[in-house]
Amino acid sequence: MTADEIAAFCLQLPGAREDLKWGSNRVFSVAGNKMFAILDFLGGGLAFKVDVELFLGYVDRPGIRPAPYLARAHWISMDAPFPLADDELRSLLTRSHQLVVRKLPKIRQVGLLLDQ
Repeated sequence: MTADEIAAFCLQLPGAREDLKWGSNRVFSVAGNKMFAILDFLGGGLAFKVDVELFLGYVDRPGIRPAPYLARAHWISMDAPFPLADDELRSLLTRSHQLVVRKLPKIRQVGLLLDQ
């Protein structure tokens, strides 16, 4: 997937929006300011949140590393060309979105949760 395809996919997720932060980072968030993905991260990469129990497995894969400044929150990062298949990347971005949504107060989750 290209950066523009990733951006278009992220914006299709319920309640998602895009902002430019910290220079040229394209930040995708939900519920105002809860980030779930960052494009052009540290120059041209992609970063997003993964499940706690999957974090170490992903950072052991070639081309994937803990996201600087965000690894303690179980974020991974990778440079383009992205080392994941398109379907796996879409699935992980959707899961990142849902991990963030599930941390919101119940009243703010309405309309943002997907069946998974």
